[in-house]
Parts: sequence; structure tokens; C-alpha cells
Amino acid sequence: MRRSVPAMLAIVGVIALLTWYVVYTQTVVRDLRREASRVGRMYARVYDALNDTNPDAANSALLDLSMHIREAGVPLVLTDTAGTPTHAVNLPFDEPYDPERVKEYARRLDRENTPVTAPGVGTVHYGNTPLVRGLKVVPYLLSGVLLTLLIAGAYALRTRSRADREQIWAGMARESAHQLGTPLSSLSGWIELLGEQDTDSITTNAVAHMAGDLERLGRISHRFERIGRPPKNERVDVAEIAERVAQYFRRRVPTLAQRVTIESTSDGTAIVEGDPVLLEWAIEAVTKNAIDALGGRGGRVSISSTTLPEGGVRVRIADDGPGVPREIRKEVFEAGFSTKEKGWGIGLSLARRIVRDNHGGKLTLVPTETGATFDIILG
Repeated sequence: MRRSVPAMLAIVGVIALLTWYVVYTQTVVRDLRREASRVGRMYARVYDALNDTNPDAANSALLDLSMHIREAGVPLVLTDTAGTPTHAVNLPFDEPYDPERVKEYARRLDRENTPVTAPGVGTVHYGNTPLVRGLKVVPYLLSGVLLTLLIAGAYALRTRSRADREQIWAGMARESAHQLGTPLSSLSGWIELLGEQDTDSITTNAVAHMAGDLERLGRISHRFERIGRPPKNERVDVAEIAERVAQYFRRRVPTLAQRVTIESTSDGTAIVEGDPVLLEWAIEAVTKNAIDALGGRGGRVSISSTTLPEGGVRVRIADDGPGVPREIRKEVFEAGFSTKEKGWGIGLSLARRIVRDNHGGKLTLVPTETGATFDIILG
């Protein structure tokens, strides 16, 4: 849903821009028709005056033409040979006869069009009609429309390509989970058979651990089946999930790092609405990242779950390792980024996607003096 929002906004923006452009062009067409009608009336008035034998016909025609020019909205300033304004129409201010202000406006009109000098009359300084001024921005509008369409098209292609890749990966993950089902079932049968035999304590203990690992593989296989599918929404005790993750790493931490202590605390049940499989995956990914940060040096990892006073639940995973350098704090959640030589850089990225995109929560790196602390906030 979050990924579809930018695409929808881009589509709405393009539609709005195109709609506005169509409306604007129709307005321009209407204005052009009005200009053509006005020119036609002026032309007819001139010929009517030429055919009129009345001595005042010419003056009357000139007055009518002056009125049509005024209606056209063309700004005009007439100056004498000394440059003093003698007449002005369609000025953009309310004091048309303020000489200094009109002079300044005449100079501005000269930058738009070359003035016309009429012997015995003076110099005519004229500007553009509102229609011409509007048409001057049309090329920029067209460029903006084309640029917007190109950006929207590129974004759509990129989004489609990314969606296709994710669909392929989701299909491969579900197929892998399906293929794992048969050997897991077979291993379960063999472990059950071994458990029924009379064996020594070491073998019995090994069989119990094997059963636990097999159960773990089953949960991991189930995770891959969930990739690309909508998350479940059920009541989940996050404190119980955090404790289960802590116990899992506590039993296996000697094979992952040296002298690492896993601690877990909770202030009671921490119930949220969410997907238990995905939430366990997210907490496990952040915890594994903390343990890896302590690899070869020892240290402590603490997992705590707390119900917040303002509502919601916070799961905090903290370690006393070397911490995260300030210059890469903004990059730790990016897919593919890793400080480990053989790291894949998908753990924290996957965890944030599960927390933020699937559960509407937040996964943040908390500023600390030593070590690294990550908070998972769920509503």
C-alpha cells in the first residue's frame, strides 16, 4: 500500500496537469475568437466610415477604433517629442496621469515591443494583450507536461520492474519452502524413531536438540511461505516472542560468538495486533545483528519488551559492542549495506520492512554513548 501511494499521487498529478492544460487551451481559443470578432468589427467600422459622406464620420470611426483598442486590453502610452506622456490607456495602476510613473511604465513597454513614432502625433509605446502574455507561458507549460509525463513513465517502469523482481523472489521463496517440506517431514520421522530407542543420556540430549532445531527449520520454512502474501492480523504477545528469540540464541550463542551473554526482561504481557511469524523474524534479525557485532570479542545483548504509557509496545535490543559510527547511521537500514566482509546486508532492512510496512510501526537506531540500541515500536 505504501509503495502504491507515490504512484497514485503521480497519476493524479499528471491527470490534474493535463486537465488544467485542456481547460487553459479552451480559454485561449475563446479569447482568440473574441479577438477575431473584435478585429472584424473594427474592419467593418473603417469601411463603414469610408462609405459615409458625413463630415464627422471619420472622427466617429476613430473614436470607435480607440474604444475597440481599449477593450482589447492593449496597454498604450502616447508621448510627445519631449517624452512627456500625453495620453494612456489600459495601465496597470490607478494613477494614469502621474507623469513619472507613466514614463517608467512606457520604458517597460518598450522592452516588450519597439515603439512606433507617428509624425505630428508623437511616440506610441504599447505592450501585449493579456492573451499574448498568457500564450508566452504555453511553451513552459508544454515542457512541464512532457517532463512530468517522462518522470511518471520512468517511475512506473521502475516500479513495475521492481514489482516483477519481488514477485519472482517471492515465488522462489515459496517454492523453496515447499521443497523443504518433504525432507523436514522425513527428518521428523527419523528423530521420532530415535527418540523411541533405548539410548544413553548423551544421545537422548542430542535427539532433543535435533528436535528443537527441526522445529526451528519448520518455522523458517513457514516464514518463506509467507513472503509476498498479506500479513496476518491477530493478537500477539510480543514479550513471549522476544523471550523465545532470546532462549533460541542463548542455547546457540557459543557457536556464533565467544562469551556473549543474552539477557531478556519484560514488564509483563505486551499484546499487539500483528503477524507472529513476521514479528519473530524481525526481532530475530535485529538480535542476530547485535550478536554479530560482538563476534570474537564477547559482550552482552539485552532484549527487553515494555508497554508504553502512551500506548503500544517497545522491544529494545541493545548490545555493548563497538556501536554504529555516526557517518553510517543513515545507511544501516538500506538493503545490501553491511559492515561485515561477508554480510548480505538484508537483516535490518528486512526487519524494518516487516515493522514499518507490514505493521505500521517503527524500527529506529537509538543514539547511545556505547554499543548499539535498536527500538521496535508497535502500536
